[in-house]
Amino acid sequence: MSYLVLARKYRPKNFSEMVGQSHVVQALSNALGTQRLHHAYLFTGTRGVGKTTVSRILAKSLNCTGPDGTGDITATPCGVCEACTDIDSGRFVDYTELDAASNRGVDEIAQLLEQAVYKPVVGRFKVFMIDEVHMLTNTAFNAMLKTLEEPPAYLKFVLATTDPQKVPATVLSRCLQFNLRPMAPETILEHLVQVLAAEDVAAEPQALRLLARAARGSMRDALSLTDQAIAFGSGALVEAGVRQMLGSVDRSYVYQLLDALARGDGKSIVEMSEVLRLNGLSAASTLEEMTSVLQRMAVLQAVPGIGASDDASDPDISETARLAQLLPADETQLLYSLCLHGRGELGLAPDEYAALTMVLLRLLPFKRATGTAEARGAVEPPKKPQTEPRFAAPVPVSTPVTVAPSYPSTQPLVAAMSSVVLLNTEAEPANRVETVRTPTPTQSAPSVSVEKPMPALSMPLGGHWAALVQGLISAELITALVRELALQSELQSQIEGVWTLRVERQSLNNAGACDKLLQAIHSLPAQPDAAAIPALTQLMVEVGPVSDTPARRNTAAQTERQRQAEEVIENDPFVQDMVRQWGARVVPGSIRPMGPTSTSVVVKPI
Repeated sequence: MSYLVLARKYRPKNFSEMVGQSHVVQALSNALGTQRLHHAYLFTGTRGVGKTTVSRILAKSLNCTGPDGTGDITATPCGVCEACTDIDSGRFVDYTELDAASNRGVDEIAQLLEQAVYKPVVGRFKVFMIDEVHMLTNTAFNAMLKTLEEPPAYLKFVLATTDPQKVPATVLSRCLQFNLRPMAPETILEHLVQVLAAEDVAAEPQALRLLARAARGSMRDALSLTDQAIAFGSGALVEAGVRQMLGSVDRSYVYQLLDALARGDGKSIVEMSEVLRLNGLSAASTLEEMTSVLQRMAVLQAVPGIGASDDASDPDISETARLAQLLPADETQLLYSLCLHGRGELGLAPDEYAALTMVLLRLLPFKRATGTAEARGAVEPPKKPQTEPRFAAPVPVSTPVTVAPSYPSTQPLVAAMSSVVLLNTEAEPANRVETVRTPTPTQSAPSVSVEKPMPALSMPLGGHWAALVQGLISAELITALVRELALQSELQSQIEGVWTLRVERQSLNNAGACDKLLQAIHSLPAQPDAAAIPALTQLMVEVGPVSDTPARRNTAAQTERQRQAEEVIENDPFVQDMVRQWGARVVPGSIRPMGPTSTSVVVKPI
């Protein structure tokens, strides 16, 4: 006797046996019960979610005659009448299944539609089921439009596709559309338990969880993998065997990696990556498992206690909850994004394990430096000299721009600029010369200062807050989201140890980032020559309009320096002489303020 695979043996025969598609079952059952029947149905969804199964059950419901042969249209086909048994076995003359993947031309559709003019032979309705309908050609779609819109009363169309975007809108508008959803791993797990109990096959719960996750929402894939696992395990399903068959990474490795990332332990991360290489475990599977665990961690962090109703026998729950408390929420979100996008980078690297290591180490620069160098697997940066001020001084209201002559016959040029490009527009193209002029180290002419007041800033606390933020950045105490919060916030008040910050974007109103900013301010080393910071015990963040933030002060200072540099260049006699006599022009954007550097004059043809 030939063996019947589980996916076929346990294919649902009626709506009550359908799993995970209650929304479709309810709609069709109600329509059949009231006999409000549409002439065309479109079932969409990924592979193995029940599109063909629903089509066959619908065909049986339309043609079932009951055990005694007197039945009518019903939502509960009997399964024993001639119509039901013939449809299940694939020999019902009035039920036609067409595979559009191999019969996609207009000729095949024309042959199918030729049968539409004939009434059913033995059934109550003719049912044309076209699978993977999106693969039909445009001419084939056009050929069926008229019949699809106004078919005979005895004809029903059932279309199925995994890619509804490729189905023309003219076809979609003629059909009643149902989207069959991918099934949750818990739903698949529950069904596998019932199937294996009926098959009298022993199975470990964790092995079934692996199969349910590997199915990716497809019940047919889950049953096919179960068939393979039974054969692999000689009639039994054990976790180690199923994991080996699937090539899955043991989650203990994932938990060790996440634990090392939470501690900032780069050494352990590199060592674990090497262990994965030696054991031949997939780097892509590692990132996939990490993404799954991080997703559950993020849910627990956002809604504590959300997993209390989960299966208590699942050993992953307690470990996931522990890591959710160990890793900050913002780092969980960042690591999830890194792992998700890192899977696409594995194929670009010459060695996927090296790529995996780089994806994991990418989180460490975003973590605040804590612990010893050995614990982090990184080298400690050199300590700042004790003579440094506690924090940088506020942005001055006027910024001097130092200029120096390029040679004795010219007036001063700006020393704090990258380059000035002068073009002789009157010369022939072959003789044009691009002159790049910047101060040289041999220039010793006295410097000239040009000062212009900065725009007035609104908040009196703005200078204090800007200096403090600059000190935190210089000391490398804040990075990533915390640094952005500090730069984009405006200090509103300092009342009894409570500082109130205001930000414009809700995304910056993050409790974790606020706590880290408070810790960074407290850890800022005190200097004897620096102004004392008022008592600070709590940081409050509110959302609203701002006018004076460190970021805006930095932008204003940079804009003023740029304006002063451009003004000095435009007023320089040498530049004016080049413009008048040679038709030269200053290339827009070629003047950039910068610190004094040793450079030279570069003349090159253009």
